[in-house]
Amino acid sequence: MKNFKKITSSVMALGMLASAMFSVTACDNRQQLIVYNWGEYIAEDTIDKFQEAFPQYNVVYRTFETNETMYPNLSNTYDVIIPSEYMVCRLIQEERIQPIDCSKLPSVTQYMDPMFREVQYAEDKAVSDKVLEYAVPYLYCTVGLVYDANKITIPEGTTDPEEIWSVLFDEANNGKIGMYDSMRESIGTALNYLGYSINSMDDSQLEEALQLLISQKANVSPAYGVDNLKDKMASGELSASIAWSGDHIVMLDRIEELGGNDDIDLQFVLPEGSNWSVDMMCVPTNCQNYDGAMDFINFMYDPQIAFENCEYVGYSTPNTAAKDMLDPEVSGNIYYYPTEEVFSTLEVYYTSELIEERYTEIWNTVKASA
Repeated sequence: MKNFKKITSSVMALGMLASAMFSVTACDNRQQLIVYNWGEYIAEDTIDKFQEAFPQYNVVYRTFETNETMYPNLSNTYDVIIPSEYMVCRLIQEERIQPIDCSKLPSVTQYMDPMFREVQYAEDKAVSDKVLEYAVPYLYCTVGLVYDANKITIPEGTTDPEEIWSVLFDEANNGKIGMYDSMRESIGTALNYLGYSINSMDDSQLEEALQLLISQKANVSPAYGVDNLKDKMASGELSASIAWSGDHIVMLDRIEELGGNDDIDLQFVLPEGSNWSVDMMCVPTNCQNYDGAMDFINFMYDPQIAFENCEYVGYSTPNTAAKDMLDPEVSGNIYYYPTEEVFSTLEVYYTSELIEERYTEIWNTVKASA
């Protein structure tokens, strides 16, 4: 009989809990706002602060690792997504995102660095000119090599792609290098190393890049990933890796969090002809909460919020007021905040149906190789 009472009490307790949860849910009249962002790409308390500032919203926050893993999921409903500029161009052409209402974004109007109005985001200027009608820069970065200077030697002052990227294709570094599991970064690095444009569509150049990446996989055994590479570099497991400039800052922070390690000296170097990339906030055409999306994007441009996100994530901020809050050693670093001269040597990724098809084919072939 005691057991029966325990079971009955437990069932009643569960029933009361379920009823209470139902009551809370039923009384929660907040509007759902679904945000889809990169992993480890927002300060830990930003969502809480947004919900405090806008108590009418309940944020559902989801993450992805690359533009290419995000894209197939866009049949799901999201209110704000944060892809890179080349993916934004693709989504504009495919009518997968909708125009933003600048009248609802006063902080963006006030604080967005005007240089982003001068960027050619797509090979087709007509598409490029539309980008800021559909998207707002969130954070940006350059793509370079991060390496442990105690294990790897890079000629001082070099910007030569072959000298810098050769580390990633050297059999002497077998098992000690990292490659982003992202087709544009990895294929772009191979093309840049070979002396070609990171947007090349030349068949012979792409074949060279393909064979280089297949040989690398077979003979250098790279660790593929994204967020995991930061931990592997910070722990000393890897000696060198492709890295977004923001990831270099995160790696240095993680070494400090681990108590510091004088045996690891992580440096970052940027090759000529490499990529610089802008991740942008935009609104899918199937968005269910447009006003909430505008409130969220504008909130992210509050200078203090933009500064906190820049500090936490490590990437470069397009918010002029937030940049002024940074340590001058960071804001003055030309790898993180390139000068006009450095920018002129870099490329953004372009996109088209043919580029996406060809590059996907190459990356799938690399990943399937022995």
